Amino acid sequence: MRGPGGESGASFRCIGCRLDVPIAAPGTAHRNHCPHCLASRHVDGRTPGDRANTCRGRMLAVSSTVRDNGEWALVHQCLECGTLKLNRIAGDDNALALLRIALRPLADSRIGWRALFAL
Repeated sequence: MRGPGGESGASFRCIGCRLDVPIAAPGTAHRNHCPHCLASRHVDGRTPGDRANTCRGRMLAVSSTVRDNGEWALVHQCLECGTLKLNRIAGDDNALALLRIALRPLADSRIGWRALFAL
């Protein structure tokens, strides 16, 4: 049986790297991205975990940000509809992949401005 987000039981298949990803994640109640490649699927509507969006497109991690409370989040952009979403970083996310995303604006300053203007 598959759930509304395509998940089955205690894991789901990553839309990016195709690895099986456990649903449970340290630091978040609703895992919404792969801890290996940081890719996600556009399934949530207004509320995290509601799985109410019908787009189901691949979401690419384009940046990272820090919220007012000091919590780090990934900025995902849907490759189908262009929607931007903030997603809490989980405790088991790949540290090297997170660092690459965090340092990307230093390599190309246009990326940070494009994400800022899209919000």
